[in-house]
Amino acid sequence: MNALVIEELQTLADFVRWGASQFNEAGVHFGHGTNNAIDEAIVLVLHALHLPSIPETLWHTRLTRQEKQKIYRLLQRRICERIPAAYLTNEAWFANLSFYVDSRVLIPRSPLAELIEQQFSPWVNAENVSQVLDLCTGSGCIAIATALALPWARVDASDISNDALAVAARNVSRHHLSEQVQLIQSDMFANLVEKRYDIIVSNPPYVDAQEFAALPLEYRHEPRLGLTAGEDGLIFVKHILQHAANYLTPQGILIVEVGASAEALIAEFPHLPFTWLDFKRGGDGVFLLTAEQLKS
Repeated sequence: MNALVIEELQTLADFVRWGASQFNEAGVHFGHGTNNAIDEAIVLVLHALHLPSIPETLWHTRLTRQEKQKIYRLLQRRICERIPAAYLTNEAWFANLSFYVDSRVLIPRSPLAELIEQQFSPWVNAENVSQVLDLCTGSGCIAIATALALPWARVDASDISNDALAVAARNVSRHHLSEQVQLIQSDMFANLVEKRYDIIVSNPPYVDAQEFAALPLEYRHEPRLGLTAGEDGLIFVKHILQHAANYLTPQGILIVEVGASAEALIAEFPHLPFTWLDFKRGGDGVFLLTAEQLKS
């Protein structure tokens, strides 16, 4: 089959079309950067050829046999091993920024990117923000995007995983932010010094046991430590709600993504006046609370 495919397919467009068809036939899941088979195939074909993009006039140029073999192997890995494209290319995009990723961290896909690009407006006066905490930073994408959106602010980025922090450090260096972003190994707030933040933002693990059992195979390549949060998906969110007020300035805000666990959270804390954020580009399950609301 390998030799037959390589013989019959000739151009970039041929391999994108064939790859997309194979993805759909195999039931490949999308949701780690792209949301359809064609875009997924384009990402992998261009990566195999070391091309960041390509003019329309070159889509029908013929490929060498070596190039075709490389593309074929990459597309087959995506199908047979169910590895998300971002792990095969070691690149993911968040807030229009490129990040290095591998299986030590979750692949960035949070709707929080939209809020960061807007400098957290209208919830804070951006010029008054001097200290930000990204709790459970993973790849560092939220912390780094925040630092670039608020270049006058200091950003602390914490995570329990040293493996994740190694990836985050690579991304901090990649974006030349070592003087603005500080990485901290900490189990939630445990190793954080007594410090007050204008914004605490977090995308913690929030997948409950039932949801995790039903996830497509692609998610099994991501670190379980970054996904699961007990039977109800609320272990870490509860901890954040309990302690965040001690780390916020009087006018500070807490922003947390809880995804599909939002319903369970509301049922658990019916007295908390959660503000659920809307995103023009899609995504939900993100709440905001002020320091005052947390204390009361």
